Amino acid sequence: MKTMLLAILCLFGVAAAFGSPTDSLENALKTAEGDKKVKIMNELFRAYINSDPVKAITYTREALTLATSIDDKKGMAASYNNLGVAYRNQGALDVALENYLKSLEINTSLQNGEGIATTKNNIANIYSMKKDYGQALKYLEESHAGFVALGNPEKIIGSMNNLGNLHSSLQLYEQALNYYTEAWKLSETTGHPLADPLINIGNVFFQQGNSQRAVEYYKRGMEVAKKQNNRLSEVSLLTNIGTVYLKSGQPKEAKLYLDQAMALANELGASLDMPQILKSLAATYAQQGNMKDAYQTLLDYTEAQERIYGEESSRKIAQMDVAMELKEKEKEIESLYMDGQVKSLKLRNTQIIITAIILAIVAIIAIANLVLIGKGKHRLK
Repeated sequence: MKTMLLAILCLFGVAAAFGSPTDSLENALKTAEGDKKVKIMNELFRAYINSDPVKAITYTREALTLATSIDDKKGMAASYNNLGVAYRNQGALDVALENYLKSLEINTSLQNGEGIATTKNNIANIYSMKKDYGQALKYLEESHAGFVALGNPEKIIGSMNNLGNLHSSLQLYEQALNYYTEAWKLSETTGHPLADPLINIGNVFFQQGNSQRAVEYYKRGMEVAKKQNNRLSEVSLLTNIGTVYLKSGQPKEAKLYLDQAMALANELGASLDMPQILKSLAATYAQQGNMKDAYQTLLDYTEAQERIYGEESSRKIAQMDVAMELKEKEKEIESLYMDGQVKSLKLRNTQIIITAIILAIVAIIAIANLVLIGKGKHRLK
């Protein structure tokens, strides 16, 4: 039920700073060229991601194509980050991480502090969703420190909100509420209050069994989301309110909200919200005595849950994590060699060692794949 401030964590300025964001940006796009055109298309991704994801993805894909053709590294990094946001919203977590890592690599080569902090925040969210809280905390702390150093209020709000999410996942609710409350207060001072901290405060109250306070914050969040045309947040809020009614033994009211959430999620392609919607709908049907629909919806929930959080997605993320660590080790060894700290070693020997490590890991992954396939077949019996 948590929401993460991913869509706001893009690599350029705040789109809301324009008088009429989408109109101004699209007018500017007509005459823009080169890296300026790339930047505007990535800003248009930001402007549309919460209201029209298909249009948003189209813009950032075009931005990536143009940035690649003109070797605009910063534009490429922004585009990969944006694609990661889009895939995350669709529930393709492994593909999202792959794009985030590409963005991080480019930003690191550019020494782009804002880009590094932004992408680390988004990487942290993937690890948090996969319940790898150690990696999530590592990236979140690095990201938050980066935003504080830059003095960027919007980005600090996002990282504080996501630190709250991590503490909530660990059932450290008091600390989570502190992060969410500070994020909300800071967002009010910017003149552009955000719905996500309010949603997450509601989530904490729900988890603590205080349904009345939860709905209070959800409805406050809905007001903010509607003003901003943030339809993705509306999906989360409709789902959460429906779930509260379900837990309160009011299946008729629950289904009303959950049906709206399902329709909007389908319209936006918000696959990440589907498991929670389907799980709550299945329980709603059961409360109404409609066991046939309850059973079918539960099957749909299981399929959606496995697609997003299942073993195959986890395996791909683990492989990317290993590959990233190998790259870091290669850089460390090369740096030591260049600094003269390993003069007694020949570069060829170093490369042989690295190659041996890579081959060993590839062999381990290959064996792991065989084991996973075996397990898959066993479950199908």
